[in-house]
Amino acid sequence: MLPGFNDLCDGETLGKLGHSSYEHSKQLCHVEHVHYFPIDYRVNLVAVLILSRGKCGLSSCTTRYLVGMAVADLLSIFIEVVLVRIRYYYFPGTYLDITPVCSSIAVLVFAATDCSVWFTVMFTFDRFVAICSQKLKTKYCTAKTAIVVLTTTGIVLFLRNIPFFFVFEPEAIINNLPWDCKIKPSYYTEPGWLWYDCIDKIFIPLVPFAFILLVNALTVRHILVANRSRKRLRGHSKGENQSDPEIESRRKSVILLFSISGNFILLWLVYVLDFLYYNIAGTNPTYYTGSLVIFQHVGYLLSSLSSCTNTFIYGVTQTKFREQFKNAVKYPAISLITLINNSRG
Repeated sequence: MLPGFNDLCDGETLGKLGHSSYEHSKQLCHVEHVHYFPIDYRVNLVAVLILSRGKCGLSSCTTRYLVGMAVADLLSIFIEVVLVRIRYYYFPGTYLDITPVCSSIAVLVFAATDCSVWFTVMFTFDRFVAICSQKLKTKYCTAKTAIVVLTTTGIVLFLRNIPFFFVFEPEAIINNLPWDCKIKPSYYTEPGWLWYDCIDKIFIPLVPFAFILLVNALTVRHILVANRSRKRLRGHSKGENQSDPEIESRRKSVILLFSISGNFILLWLVYVLDFLYYNIAGTNPTYYTGSLVIFQHVGYLLSSLSSCTNTFIYGVTQTKFREQFKNAVKYPAISLITLINNSRG
């Protein structure tokens, strides 16, 4: 088995690269990803199918964003587990280990991770506009705009990660074929690559993390002010216990927004704290020892979970999604029973 790009769990190659996707990839052992892959993959696939039907009681705009997020999570899990992990452990030495191919896989993993993160950012901003700006809501919060935003964001993120294709060089030349991937020494010395690496680390996860925190803070502030104003306008003529449909609708929208964005913040918090620590303190994560190693590994593990938790959030916060999920689970059994009964008849 050739070392380098494939050596994710104990190799230092991709860990030195510093990109969020492979930093947590190299730390997660094959048990976590390969063994839990069937659950993660099926859950996200079911979420995509259910949300695509548009029967969850959500607006078409919200549905588009949730489908986009689920697809990004699905791709992130599939590419990282199937094309990297399973290939590394069970199918070493295949054509996927050729340098141009494994370099392309690296770009795909980076892009899928970026999409998973930034689609969450786009969804958070969309809900912020829907809640805080009624004038802009009618123009921006539409299904067409959501498709344009998701498509444009996906293309930009893919193009942004193309330079990583040129970061790698062959680990070995066998029969005139370049095999495996290792990072070029110039990546750590040339000013252009150093600037690109710095921008990449800021782009994921600092900017999304800070943006979601800011937007959620502004959303909470707007909701508190709007609720106080609405209660004053309504007065006490209809009684204190009378429900307000507008506030109730806003509450449901906020629960979904804060559940998804709050989940993102919590799962990336340890990773961000570790990132800030080794940049401010000027330490090298490669030389972590003791509790710092555990802290770093926990950060990578939690950030990787962000690709498979949104479906559970939908189930907890959305009644109609739970109903559709139950129907999807029951459908194979019901179809089988119906088929058996028809064959007997």
